Amino acid sequence: MKKPMKILTLITLSALFALNVNAAQPKQVKKITAIDPETGLIVAKGIENVVANCTACHSAKFITLQRGSRDTWKDMIRWMQKTQGLWEFDPATEKSILDYLATNYAPDDKIERRKNLPLSALPVNPYEKKM
Repeated sequence: MKKPMKILTLITLSALFALNVNAAQPKQVKKITAIDPETGLIVAKGIENVVANCTACHSAKFITLQRGSRDTWKDMIRWMQKTQGLWEFDPATEKSILDYLATNYAPDDKIERRKNLPLSALPVNPYEKKM
């Protein structure tokens, strides 16, 4: 009688442990359907505008390695426009880019990005337009 009780106890403990392990797993917020093989970006609405406007100046890795809220992405775009010679977008293009970035590269608790350097810490931009 002792042996069946031990087996039942082990099965019960195993089941409880399995439930606890599954509960501790992070829940996926968004299912990624595909990754673009050329850029490594998540294939989703707006990717065309991101590829056309962002990867013209830098690798898509700059995007895939970043995380940010809509405001963070907008701040990065403004910083690039002010200091790196990025052109201004028409409102529809900017909305499309921000929607894509904020949806597919939103903040992740496990990844933290430092703030952009202050302008005073950057070298002079030879392409900056003088006003």
